[in-house]
Amino acid sequence: MAQIKIDGSHLTLDQVLQVARENAQTVITEKAISRTRNGRKALERLLEEKGVIYGVNTGFGALSNFRIPPEDLRQLQTNLIRSHSSSIGEPHSSEVVRAMMLLRANTLLKGNSGIRPEVVSTIVKLLNKRVHPYIPEKGSVGASGDLSPLSHMALVLLGEGSAESHGRWITGRKALEVSGSVPLKLEAKEGLALNNGTQQMVAMGCLCLHDSYQLLATVEAALALSLEALKGWVDAFDDRIQRLRPHPGQQTVAQHVRGLLKGSRMIRAIERSDHSDGRPQDPYSFRCAPQVMGASKDALDFTRQILEVEMNSATDNPLIFPEDGVCISGGNFHGQPVAMGLDIMALAISYLANMSERRISALLDPSLNNGLPAFLVGGGSKPGVSSGLMAVQYTATSLVAESKLLTHPASSDSIPTSSNFEDFVSMGPGAAHKARAILENSQYVASIELLVAAQGVDLRGGRGLGGGTRRVFQAVRRKVPSLTEDRSSHDDIEMIRSMVRDGEIARIVTQAVGS
Repeated sequence: MAQIKIDGSHLTLDQVLQVARENAQTVITEKAISRTRNGRKALERLLEEKGVIYGVNTGFGALSNFRIPPEDLRQLQTNLIRSHSSSIGEPHSSEVVRAMMLLRANTLLKGNSGIRPEVVSTIVKLLNKRVHPYIPEKGSVGASGDLSPLSHMALVLLGEGSAESHGRWITGRKALEVSGSVPLKLEAKEGLALNNGTQQMVAMGCLCLHDSYQLLATVEAALALSLEALKGWVDAFDDRIQRLRPHPGQQTVAQHVRGLLKGSRMIRAIERSDHSDGRPQDPYSFRCAPQVMGASKDALDFTRQILEVEMNSATDNPLIFPEDGVCISGGNFHGQPVAMGLDIMALAISYLANMSERRISALLDPSLNNGLPAFLVGGGSKPGVSSGLMAVQYTATSLVAESKLLTHPASSDSIPTSSNFEDFVSMGPGAAHKARAILENSQYVASIELLVAAQGVDLRGGRGLGGGTRRVFQAVRRKVPSLTEDRSSHDDIEMIRSMVRDGEIARIVTQAVGS
C-alpha cells in the first residue's frame, strides 16, 4: 500500500486524494515529530512564566477577558471541544473526513501549535486503521476556522463521540481501541490547536477541485464529439489564434480539442471545406469554447494554488515561535482566502455546464445542427410521433438554472458570531457545499452532452471520427446504445454520469492528448 509522508510543509493535492480515496497510509517524519515536541516545550516554558496567553490560560472569543487558573487549564480545553461539537445534518463522507484528518495532522506538524506529538500520532493511527469520526456537514462559518466540525473530530480523540469503522458506527472509545490508542487528556492549548483551522473547507475543496479538473477534461471530450456531430469548424481552435491571446487555459483547451479531433473527417476546416456548405462559423458555444472553458481552467488553477498553500500552513491561534520564545495571537484561522478560491471554483464549474447546455440545444435544433433531424429522432422513427432527445435539454436547463443560483459567492456574506467579537466571518464551508452541488449538476449536464453528441454522430453514419473522439464515442456506446426509437433517457444519463464521475472519459482525454 502506498505511503504518504507528512511534515507540515510538503503535502500536495494528489497526496490528499491518495489518502482520502485510496486509503494510502500516512507516515509522520521524525523531523516533524521533533519540531512538534520543541513547539510544545516552548509553550510550557511560556506558561511557567505565568504570562497571559489567549486560549491557553484565558477564555475563548468574547470570553477571552477571563483568566483561567492553572488547575482548570485541562478542563478548559476539554470543555472547548465538547461545547463546540454543535454541527448538524448528515455526516460527511469518509473521504471528506479522511482528508480533514490528514490536513489537520499535517498543519499541527509545523511545530507552531504547541501540541504534543502523541496527539497528532493518534489522529494518524485512526486514519491508518480507517476509523473516521462522525462529523456532521453543517455548522461552520469559517471564522476561527471550522471550529465545530473539527471539534467533532477531536471528540473521538477523547474517547467520546462516535466513528465509522469498515461500514459500522462505533463509540469514540471503541474507535480508539480499534486504532491501538487510548483516550487523550488534553493539556493546555491542545483543544484550541485541534479545532482552530480551515480543514473542513480545504478537504471539501481539494476533492471538488480534483473532480472539477476531471469534469473539464470530460467537457473537452463532449465539445470535440459535438463538433463532429454538428459538422462544425475546427478553425476556431487553430493555435495561431490562441497565440494572439495567450491565456494559458485558452491555449490548453484548444490544444486538447485539436488532439482529440486529430484525423477527423467529420469536421470542417477552411483549407478543405466550402463555406457554401452551411454557415461559415459556428455558434459561440462551439467557436468561443477555448476562451470560455480556458477561463475556467485558469480559475481552477488559481484555486489549486490557494489550497496547496493552505494545506501546508499553520492555521490555529495563538501560534508558538520556539526560536523567539514567544506566542503571538493572530488570524491565520480565518477562511477568507479559501472561501474566495472556492467561490471562484464554483463559478468556473458553472461556466462549463452553462456552455455545454447551449451545445446540447444547438445539436437538437434543426435550424442550427446542419441537417440533422429535429431533436435527433432515431432513424426509422417519425418526427412528431417521436420526440427523440427533446426532453434531455429540459433536464440540462434545470440543472444549469439551479447552478446559476448557487454561484452567488458565499464569501460576500458575513454574520458576526461570539457576541460580535468575531465580527467578520468567511462563510467558506458554504462555498465548499455550493461548489460540490454545482459540480454534481455539471457532471450530469456533461453526460447529457455526450449522449446527444453520440446520437448526432450515429445519425451522420458514425464514420470518420478523430482518434480521440472515436475512443470517447466507443466508451459511451459500450454502455448506452444508440436511440432508434423513443425510450426513457434516465438510465442512459445515469450510466454516462457514472463514467464521468469515475473519471473514465477524463482518462481517455489524458491518453489522447498526452498530458
